[in-house]
This record gives sequence, structure tokens and C-alpha cells, in this order.
Amino acid sequence: YLLRKYQEVQAKIRKQSPSYAAITQPQPLTLKQIQTQILDDDTLLLQYALGKKRSFLWAVTKNSITSHQLPPKTLIEKIVKEFRLTVTDRRVDPSFLVETSKSLYQIILAPVASQLKDRRLAIVSDGILHYIPFAAISLPTTSSEANYLPLISKHEIVNLPSASTLSILRRDTQQRKTAPKTIAIIADPIFSPDDTRLETAVSTHSENWEQYNLNSAARQIDVGIWQRLPYTRTEAEAILALLPNSETISHFDFAANRTQVINSQLNQYRIIHFATHGLLNSINPELSGIVLSMVDPQGNLLNGFLRLHDVFNLDFSADLVVLSACQTGLGKQIRGEGLVGLTRGFMYAGTPRVLVSLWNIDDAATSEIMSRFYRLMLKEKLSPTEALRKAQLEMVSETSWKAPYYWAAFTLQGEWSEGVRE
Repeated sequence: YLLRKYQEVQAKIRKQSPSYAAITQPQPLTLKQIQTQILDDDTLLLQYALGKKRSFLWAVTKNSITSHQLPPKTLIEKIVKEFRLTVTDRRVDPSFLVETSKSLYQIILAPVASQLKDRRLAIVSDGILHYIPFAAISLPTTSSEANYLPLISKHEIVNLPSASTLSILRRDTQQRKTAPKTIAIIADPIFSPDDTRLETAVSTHSENWEQYNLNSAARQIDVGIWQRLPYTRTEAEAILALLPNSETISHFDFAANRTQVINSQLNQYRIIHFATHGLLNSINPELSGIVLSMVDPQGNLLNGFLRLHDVFNLDFSADLVVLSACQTGLGKQIRGEGLVGLTRGFMYAGTPRVLVSLWNIDDAATSEIMSRFYRLMLKEKLSPTEALRKAQLEMVSETSWKAPYYWAAFTLQGEWSEGVRE
């Protein structure tokens, strides 16, 4: 049912909007277009293509291009899986992290080592490379340096679904008016009838077809019961404290629901922040979405699933959408065009950049990195890419947060060239 509904919505949007196809299946740009429309003097574009017999990496600057042959996809996948296991383990043995990280560097970055310099890296991944945080790959180190020197210590990093997508986003947002207010936060929803915030007994007869679809979509990817994420409230309140009330809106508890997101005036806000579970279904990406309140104050069960086709139907004027949820950065490959799923959905809905996580980071660590990210962006006026890098470096320098598990999950997809507008 959900799959059919998604396909119907896709067909309808395609008819009504040429920019839908442009975002989801963009026509490749020529080299000259990439160099003149996308790149600046400080940015190096790295585009990967993984193949059965051999893989390739193209490194493009404003006035040059080099091509490099890489090993077959199977070898790259083996090393990526080892690296991903180390960075998603909070108790990782530092020597194992260094070993797997440097192995990966040798294969996917060493061929362009002389071009990296101190440039910003704009990365168009392919296949399994979508699943790794380039920020955590270790650069080669000298005897006077620490053994582990993450890529972000020298480089700002941004991920692109494709160069073409960024070109379209720039074109579509260039003339758009700036949204009048700063941030809308949707956080700490009510997932269960057993939640202590619910005073009345739940009405068990009201479970609907949407609830069934959410549960089955979750089971497909081994997600069980939706647990409350207590730190999401702490995270949200710390962000709200940075701004006057007149610049913010927040939807907590019962109000963090699907209706508020679809019907509310979220297009009045420059940043939209979801502090809740993300459901990424890599078997059927169309069944991916964001999990919101599933119970109303009277105890009736609600459709709490903001599905991918809902996201495509949103109308945002946001400069940034943050999904500080779980595993919201992974999607299925379609025609080598890179990430499909919530990232492109939100880009189509109107935002040129999306901050997503690549694995299920614990919510205390999420709260920590988000607090730092927003302080740097809102108070120190850094761009989102600069703010993310600086927040990650702050955590790397502190003993309790230095394992990549805590800081490396978040990646910025999309535009880097300017900050969130005033």
C-alpha cells in the first residue's frame, strides 16, 4: 500500500513540477559547468565511481581535472566495512582505528594527496562510500604528530548527492526570499501508550493502517520498539536558549506530530530541526521517514510516520534542515546518482542543505554535538559546514568524546558557499 501511494505521489509531482526530476535524476553537468557553476578556488570536488573490475576517482578544481584508477568495488567494500565497524564502536581500540583508517586513506584518498592541500572537499560518493564519514579517515602522520589525525583536522568536508543537484539547488534558492524567523524544532515525541506523559488509558481500537505500515517498515530493517530519546529535549532546549522566543517555535510531546509538520507554518523558519528517530529502510527507501508522536492526549493512536512522499510534498523556505535522528543518511543507489531518500526529499521540499547522521549515535552525544554546532553557527556566525567541522574538532580534543563514534556520524549534504541567512 505505502509503496503504491509513494509511486502515485511521485507521478503526480513529476507532472506538476519539472524540478522534481531535476533534483531526483539530474542531467549530468559538463566539466566546464562544474568548474564555473559549482567550484570556487578553495574547493576540490572528489567524485567516485565503483566498478566490478576497477573503480575511479576524479578530482576537479576550478581549472584542472585528474582521473585515478582505484581497486575493484569488492576490495573497497571490504576495507570500508572494517573502517565503519571501528568508527561506530564507542570503545574502539585506538590502534585498530588507526590501522583501518590509514588502509582506507591509501585506497581512496592517497591518489589525490598532492591536491588536497588545505582545500574544502566536496565529495560525491558511490555505493558503500555513502556509508562512511570521510571526516574520520586518518591522514598520514609524522613521528611528531599523534597517530590518528582525522581528515577534518585539515579540511572542511561537504557531501553532494551530485554536482548537478547542487547546481539546481543554487538556481532554485537564489531568488527566494529569506524566511522571517530563525528556527523551528520538533522534538521528544510520544511513541508509546506506556509513556508517562500520557495520563489516560490508550484506546486500543484506533490502531490504523498507517501504524501497521510503520511497524512493518521498521521490522524490515530490524528496528524494534521506538524508545523515548530523553536527551532530545535537553538538545532542543539548549538550542532554543540561544535565541529570543520571537525567533523560534517548538513542538514537543503530543505536539511533535505529523499534522504540525505538514500543516504548520514551518516555511516561516530558516532552520528546521527534527530531534527524533529517523527510519531508514534501505530495502525499500520509499518507506523511509521520520517518526513523530503516535498517540494523542486522549490516548488515541495516531499516524506518527512522516514518510518520504510526505517530505516531497512539504514546502520549506529553510536554509538548513537538521535530522539529528538515527541513521537518516543512508539510501538506496539509483543509476549511480548517489543518495536517495530523506536528503533529496528535503532538498526538493526547498532546503539547499541537510545535516544527517550515518548511524545510531547515542542521544547524549547527539545533544552534545548539536549544542556546539548551533552555538558556533548562531552565536559565532559560522557557516553550517564550518560550524560542524569546529564542533567535531572540539569533541575530538576532549577525552570523553574523542572516539569517532561520538562525533563523526553527522555529515552535511548540499550547499557550502554561504551560511544560514540573517
